[in-house]
Amino acid sequence: MENQDEYPLFPELSEQGKQEAQDLMNKFEKKLKEKALEIMGDISGEFYCDILNEVESDHWTNYRSKLLKGLCDYSNKQKQGSYDFDRIRKSIYENHKEEIVKDLNQDLLAEIEDLKRQLKRAYERHF
Repeated sequence: MENQDEYPLFPELSEQGKQEAQDLMNKFEKKLKEKALEIMGDISGEFYCDILNEVESDHWTNYRSKLLKGLCDYSNKQKQGSYDFDRIRKSIYENHKEEIVKDLNQDLLAEIEDLKRQLKRAYERHF
């Protein structure tokens, strides 16, 4: 990603990672050319395959998902060690307490409205 501040949970690949991803794409391109030749005959000109950005994005999306899943499961504190979870919790609490309380209140209000709609539909079906 070009702007790490805008997307902090999508870090860029290291130079080694970028090279490994490019090597994978080169191997893929070679195999694809071979298969295309088998199927269609001669391919004139260059075959262009530029999906490195998608590979990087997909890789980091998967990485980010695993990371968030691990962080969101607070019971991992027992497996991973409490230091990191304590540090994260303290940082979020100290730096974002007011925002979190506001968001939680909004979540509860939205849940109340949803429950009201569900209850109304249930009454309408029943009567």
